[in-house]
Amino acid sequence: MASRRGALVVSYVVLAIGAVLVVGPFAWQLLTSFKTYPDSVRVPPSLLPTVWDASGYARVFELVPLDRQFVNTALMAAGRTVAQLVICSLAAFAFARLEFPGRRFFFGLFLVVLMVPAQLFVIPQFLIVQRLGWLNSMAALVVPGMFSAFGTFMLRQFFAGLPRELDEAAEIDGCGPLRRYWRVLLPLCRPGLLALAVLTLLWSWNDLLWPLIVTTDPESTTLSAGLATLSGQHNVEYPTVMAGALLATAPVIVIFSILQKQIIEGIATTGSKG
Repeated sequence: MASRRGALVVSYVVLAIGAVLVVGPFAWQLLTSFKTYPDSVRVPPSLLPTVWDASGYARVFELVPLDRQFVNTALMAAGRTVAQLVICSLAAFAFARLEFPGRRFFFGLFLVVLMVPAQLFVIPQFLIVQRLGWLNSMAALVVPGMFSAFGTFMLRQFFAGLPRELDEAAEIDGCGPLRRYWRVLLPLCRPGLLALAVLTLLWSWNDLLWPLIVTTDPESTTLSAGLATLSGQHNVEYPTVMAGALLATAPVIVIFSILQKQIIEGIATTGSKG
């Protein structure tokens, strides 16, 4: 009993330390957003603001068109998420439930893509976008992010774990492949679809490199790229940067807080399927 209680205490201590390490930066960010600039660069630094000042939040809107960039980010994230749910689920259904020549070979190619750093695709994708005349457009932000090897692999695990009897019963009822996919199997993959949707939304919302490359107009770029311009070469207004970062991350924090149970359930279920 004593050893069990000691192990429980150690677990709580480790979890508490982990919580501090995770929450600490957000708390520092929040407090810094209410500091004045001299207070934010003071040495030694202070945790609480000497004078509470919320002018950094207004300053963000003066420096960048935050409202327009918020709309751009929302449209980009929504477009990528919807497209990945459709394309990845169709590809996953084909790899898991259909028999066609080269199925294992092509699925192996998908797994190879997962091992290649995404930065290697930046230059080819940029050249394609440039030649299509899509720079500083929503198409440049959305189209390259519509496809995901990870999403296909993740949903393929769900489809592969469903009983084969479902396909046989659907075929007896006269369902073709598309009707089997849409009417029978896809509703059973709801946890995986939700997990992929939230992960894609978070990844798209935080994407920085690609928007910086394909958009140079402040009215056409996203929140992450717009906030990056707040950091000057010689001077950084830390309260303004922190305020902008809080405004940008608030929506995804709310979404994750509401759907965290479903996200964890979906990822855990994926790992248990063969």
